[in-house]
Amino acid sequence: MPGKLKARIVAGRHLPVMDRASDLTDAFVEVKFGNTTFKTDVCPKSLNPQWNSEWFKFEVDDEDLQDEPLQVTVLDHDTYSANDAIGKVYIDIDPLLCSEAASVISGWFPIYDTIHGIRGEINVLVKVELFNDLNRFRQSSCGVKFFCTTSIPRCYRAAMVHGFVEELVVNEDPEYQWIDRIRTPRASNEARQRLISLMSGELQRKIGLKVLEMGGNAVVGYLQCFDLEGESGLVVRAIGTACTLDKLSSGSAPNTNTHMPVFGEDLLSSSGPPTPFRALPTSSSSPPPFSPSKPCSRQSSSSDTDLSLTPKTVTIISKNPLVKSLCTVSDTAVFFYLQEFPFFTLTSFPPGFLVHVGGVVSARSVKLLDRIHNPDEPETRDAWWEEIRQEIKSHAKALGCHAVVGYSESTSICEEVCILSASGTAAILNPRYMLQLGLEADGRWCVLFSRFEEPSPPSCGFCHIPYDELNMPFPAQLTYCYHCRRQKVPDVLFTTIDLPPEAAVTGKGCLIQARLCRLKKKAQGEVNATAISNLLPFMEYELHTQLMNKLKLRSMNALFGLHIQISVGENMLLGLASATGVYLTALPAPGGIQIAGKTPGDLSNEQHILTIQKRINDTIAKNKELYQINPPELTEEVVGSPIPDPRQRSRLFRSHSESSDEVSELDLSHGKKDAFVLEIDDTDAVEDIHSLLTDAPTPTGFYSCNTEVMPGIYNWTSGVQMFTSVRVLRLSNANLTNQGLNKIFTDLCENLLKSFYFKLRSMIPCCLCRLNFTVAVPEEELIQVAVTAVAMTFDKDQTQEKPAEKAITKGLSAASVDYGSFADRCSTWLELLRLKAHTIRRGSVKTSRRTHPLPEGRSRSLRSNRSFAGGSVTVVKMTPLSFLPGTRIIKYLGIINMFFIRETSSLREEGGVSGFLHSFIAEVFAMVRAHVAALGGNAVVSYSMKECVFMENPNKNQAQCLINVSGDAVICVRETDQEPIPSMTNIGQTCTSGTDGAT
Repeated sequence: MPGKLKARIVAGRHLPVMDRASDLTDAFVEVKFGNTTFKTDVCPKSLNPQWNSEWFKFEVDDEDLQDEPLQVTVLDHDTYSANDAIGKVYIDIDPLLCSEAASVISGWFPIYDTIHGIRGEINVLVKVELFNDLNRFRQSSCGVKFFCTTSIPRCYRAAMVHGFVEELVVNEDPEYQWIDRIRTPRASNEARQRLISLMSGELQRKIGLKVLEMGGNAVVGYLQCFDLEGESGLVVRAIGTACTLDKLSSGSAPNTNTHMPVFGEDLLSSSGPPTPFRALPTSSSSPPPFSPSKPCSRQSSSSDTDLSLTPKTVTIISKNPLVKSLCTVSDTAVFFYLQEFPFFTLTSFPPGFLVHVGGVVSARSVKLLDRIHNPDEPETRDAWWEEIRQEIKSHAKALGCHAVVGYSESTSICEEVCILSASGTAAILNPRYMLQLGLEADGRWCVLFSRFEEPSPPSCGFCHIPYDELNMPFPAQLTYCYHCRRQKVPDVLFTTIDLPPEAAVTGKGCLIQARLCRLKKKAQGEVNATAISNLLPFMEYELHTQLMNKLKLRSMNALFGLHIQISVGENMLLGLASATGVYLTALPAPGGIQIAGKTPGDLSNEQHILTIQKRINDTIAKNKELYQINPPELTEEVVGSPIPDPRQRSRLFRSHSESSDEVSELDLSHGKKDAFVLEIDDTDAVEDIHSLLTDAPTPTGFYSCNTEVMPGIYNWTSGVQMFTSVRVLRLSNANLTNQGLNKIFTDLCENLLKSFYFKLRSMIPCCLCRLNFTVAVPEEELIQVAVTAVAMTFDKDQTQEKPAEKAITKGLSAASVDYGSFADRCSTWLELLRLKAHTIRRGSVKTSRRTHPLPEGRSRSLRSNRSFAGGSVTVVKMTPLSFLPGTRIIKYLGIINMFFIRETSSLREEGGVSGFLHSFIAEVFAMVRAHVAALGGNAVVSYSMKECVFMENPNKNQAQCLINVSGDAVICVRETDQEPIPSMTNIGQTCTSGTDGAT
């Protein structure tokens, strides 16, 4: 057999009381893997049993090791009736299958029950022994590393980036099977949780097999999603970027990504009409690519270029016999021909990787779900996503780009209708990362991917347009770059990636959100799908219009990390667009915003418009001062021009070929851009503009963004606090209009942000980074918003002192924060938790003195029992960032990908929706920390909550919630240390909140 799994059950503690007569428990454990089950002896009458079992051995295929989790079930033994279930633990074995991984999983795991939550802990030891498997037809991908981070991991270098990998698996949902009508809720939840765990493992194994076929050893930017299609079935999808990673030595710089090539050779081909990469501009600031036929030290400038050289043609045969490629090499340029269109799930790249960025490309499709009849043939869902990707490719090609970076996919499902969404950023990548040609041992040519040292890239290169300005795919206003004065740039730039490290930014950035609600009629089948399809283009247009308005209101000209969600419900559609606005110095300054009306005869309306215009102008001036946006004034000669009409294009084309001076003369005739004009036609439109353009400002000392770090802030401290909040709003008025819904939705998001500022006021100055909003319409009258983010503190300049408490209060009151309402909410929430703690039956692990899911005496049991720095216990820190400030990552231990279900039939007794969600999220944190500590880690980076599905039945006092979380388990050390970070004094580093918030 290729593998042997060994498990040992040591002890349990703080189990709940299961025998009312003795107030004790007769506990035993079932250990199951695949179809094999072992049992421990019964430990009678004890809440802290000591089993000390022998090693349970499972001989299995390595395929099963990847697909199956180890199930540890704790039960109470009954002589005359069925044994009562206490709870379960699912242990993922995959982190033990890598050569660099931990050798053993050892620690205290929370015992989790889908009805009662955490019910004590159990100490388990797990080991894996793998045998060499030389079978070329094996069905496992042991050894392939997975990373959730969307940048190259910190202690690795990328030797090769092979390209995009995707896979999906389908199955029937146990929640909707006929047997679900006769089995208990606990049995249904456990069947669903087990199936999802199996599908997740199978999906990861299949992705790994594709990576091995490409010649890679890792998947970076791994994104796994669950599509709960109801009666149609269950779909688990994943996408990622296949790479070959090399571990950096301990003496190497851990955070350098300079050795990052572009593609694997399987992406090169000569089939079909070839489209060459766009050659880099030959200028003194941007030297041409190195020639592979010349020594790597040679660099040529535009003055010594010899265009008369006859290109040499080399046929390159890939390791895959089905793929052929052709490379034309000259002294001045390297052209590659693509068969596959490369997608990258990465959002962060090394300097110089992005040559040009074209802008955001996205596609959406509305589908009617049909029942999954054969789980082994997921062709229908595959075909749907292939259509979406083909549309994305066509959009990127229209922008003159050959790749899509920052790519992601998502779905929104309601009844039988599913909205499929995909988005990314069209880009041209640097061919300098593919430079050498080599000869394999068997005489075949191959491409060797490496990178030579070169001057730092210009800070404006990625802003230059990649498309032909004479054949624009859309109307746009172009100007000469304000940095190099040579290439054309757009007046505004939207992207889904993080800010490139070489980008020059003026001032600081800020979070920009567009929110939209639209009512729709209730319908079924094709009628419903048609109505949604008709609404989608208008919603996307309005979201982009809001983004443009708010961007100009803040006097900024670029968006990074753009994420647009459109969620479908039975009677409404919700749209939420989040991005980080910045001022790029290479782009022109945005024009002002001018309000114009269509009823000039109405004096009262004109007066109202003038009032709004003055308020907008004042807000723009305040934002310039707040975000420190002071771009240098440019003379008239460098101001560009809009795209000329077709009658002027022939003259402009001749000017390019005759004289560059004539081009400038033509451009100057157009002058500066006009202001951005918003035209209104009625009073409602005035109110819409008034509400959209006057968002509440952030309090003094706070900044927020949805990217990893805030542009313009660099002196981060080690103060980090992650938080997760979920709010559910029930609509009470059935006669709402679109405008009323918009206001409710906007207020919900604004109040959520204000509550963060209130709770984190002691951390001023701080920035909320990686703000990830997720919106959903779980039921007809419910709107749900979930947020995950991290608060990071930073040092101000020496001249700026930390504000006093009075200044903090003044800043918060300026943002219209109601102290009384928040204090009342917090007090009410705490009272509800105390009520819940008192109503839980005797013997439970929850107490009335703490809001933590475990009592104080046992809170440390969820953390690693390994000792560092004098025997102190480490704390497992969690962050949605790919790093922790003040530390460096020395080892990745594998991904954490966990799915939990929680159900209750006593919602009011558990503190209502707020108490129920807060307790569940806190329990999820506890279980994630326990699994990371058992692997020997002390932190989780790139943490995200991908799914949070909440369903409520207030009439029956019932609720159910499903949560999927993921992240990278790592070992961190301080920058100056070689050992993992010691224990922190601030153990309560993560705050969660439900509907009404929490501390």
